[in-house]
Amino acid sequence: MRRILRGGALLAGLGLMGAGPAMAQEKTFSGIASYYAKNYSGKTASGERYDETKFTAAHKTLPFGTKVVVTDKKTNRSVTVRVNDRGPFVKGRVIDLSYAAAAEMKMHDRGLIQVTAAVQ
Repeated sequence: MRRILRGGALLAGLGLMGAGPAMAQEKTFSGIASYYAKNYSGKTASGERYDETKFTAAHKTLPFGTKVVVTDKKTNRSVTVRVNDRGPFVKGRVIDLSYAAAAEMKMHDRGLIQVTAAVQ
């Protein structure tokens, strides 16, 4: 007996159907954010030279170029950063912000902050 699949079922079964708007989900995560030291210099994992004046960040797995909105749970301040490096490599930390992004978040006096983050 031969089974006939119709419409999207056939395409999905063959892996040819892309995720539509109903299937798309915003990726969110939360945890502790830290930031690069003022005197840090060097290249990032993406090959770019670190620039403390840019709104960039390090994340362990997100693709380079991914934009992430990071929000301080305590103050509700937010900043949008672009992932261009890998890290942080300290247990419990989910993102390292550039010095400029940390200044925008007003986190320099606290060092570490609790954040929620949403991939754009």
